[in-house]
Amino acid sequence: MEIHSDSYRIAPLSYQEDVVEVIRQAESEIARMTGNPEVTLIAYEKTDGHRSK
Repeated sequence: MEIHSDSYRIAPLSYQEDVVEVIRQAESEIARMTGNPEVTLIAYEKTDGHRSK
């Protein structure tokens, strides 16, 4: 999957296991609620709006 945005980028979550665990729990709960076992959440963070080249 490719997602392009000048305003956001995928948030680097290295060394933030507590944040990653919350995302995993949310994925599991959404999968349970929807009956769709293939749920993936993507964390984004706001950028300055300029795409790096």
